[in-house]
Amino acid sequence: MNHFDHGAIALEVLHKLDYALDWLVHRGGYPPALPIYGLGHSMGCKLHLLINSLHDGDRAGNIFLAFNNYAAAQSIPGLDNLTPVGVEFSPTPAETEALIQQQYPVRRNLLIRFQDDDIDQTPRLRSLLRAKFGDMVTALKLPGNHLTPLSQDLKWQVGAEFSPLDAVGQWIKQRLFPEMQTLEECLLAWLNPLSTVRRCRP
Repeated sequence: MNHFDHGAIALEVLHKLDYALDWLVHRGGYPPALPIYGLGHSMGCKLHLLINSLHDGDRAGNIFLAFNNYAAAQSIPGLDNLTPVGVEFSPTPAETEALIQQQYPVRRNLLIRFQDDDIDQTPRLRSLLRAKFGDMVTALKLPGNHLTPLSQDLKWQVGAEFSPLDAVGQWIKQRLFPEMQTLEECLLAWLNPLSTVRRCRP
């Protein structure tokens, strides 16, 4: 689904997640009491904010990567030339901010922005959430750009014994995907409050 009604998209995402969780519990044997964390990138951050502001998302926390809440005309180049009447996302950016201020209930949040991202709006989201939840909101700035979370990681399976080929594979992974590796470490460190990974501290 790809249209201007972000509220409807958020509800559809929530329904699909509920279906998947039901399947995991009743058919996959997963315990029903596991904590659930939301993870969104760019507009996906807005969807998680709407899920929790408009519906009972029941999240232990949310992770927002490269938050974006621009108006339709700023998000879609040439939109004004394609439509005779101005169109806008629903809810609008201002309405989304009002929903966050008035109804967003999730206290534990991780916000990540990337150093070379010129369309990121994380500072605005950080100020909205910190006004509500204070120190429960963690904000990090990591190396990378807006597309860093979409990069593909090299999955290198080490054999039964660590070989010279495994060493080469690990070296290639660290050289080609350092930004993704840093992002993964910081996500895991935030999910584990006892972590001591220094570069992932705010």
